[in-house]
Amino acid sequence: MPIPSLPAEGGCRCGRVRLRISAKPLLTMACHCTGCQKMSSSAYSLSAAIPADGFEITKGEPVIGGLHGASKHYFCGYCMSWMFTRPEGLDWFVNLRPTMLYDPAWFTPFVETWTSEKLPWAETPALHSYAALPAFEEYDGLVAEYAKSQA
Repeated sequence: MPIPSLPAEGGCRCGRVRLRISAKPLLTMACHCTGCQKMSSSAYSLSAAIPADGFEITKGEPVIGGLHGASKHYFCGYCMSWMFTRPEGLDWFVNLRPTMLYDPAWFTPFVETWTSEKLPWAETPALHSYAALPAFEEYDGLVAEYAKSQA
C-alpha cells in the first residue's frame, strides 16, 4: 500500500512529542536483532528510512535512550515510546518507527534484517531477507527497487 499523502503527522503514545514527515521513505524494514527485540518488546522493530530534510519534530523534545551508543535512539521522555533512530555516520536519513504516524496502515517492510537472530515463529512479508545487514553496496539497488514498488 503506498504511503498516504504528505505531509504525514504523528507522535508518541502520550502525545507530548509530535513529528511530521514531508518526504517518502527511502526504504522500509523489519529488524530481528536481539537489541531491537528488547527495545521494542516485540519479535522485531519496524522502521521507515525518511530523508533527514523530510523529518521534523513539531512539538516536544525527545530524549536519547537505548544503549546511548554511536547510533542515537530517541524516545518520548514521558511515555518512553521509541520514536526514531539516527544511525551513526548516516545523517542524511532518520529511521522512523512507522507506528508513530497517525496512519501507519500503509507500512509494509520491504527488507528484513538480522534473520539470524529472529525468533523461530516470527515472519514478515518483506521481499528481501538478510542474515545480518545488506552489504553497503546493495542499498542503492534496494532503494531504487522500493521506490519503483511505490510508484
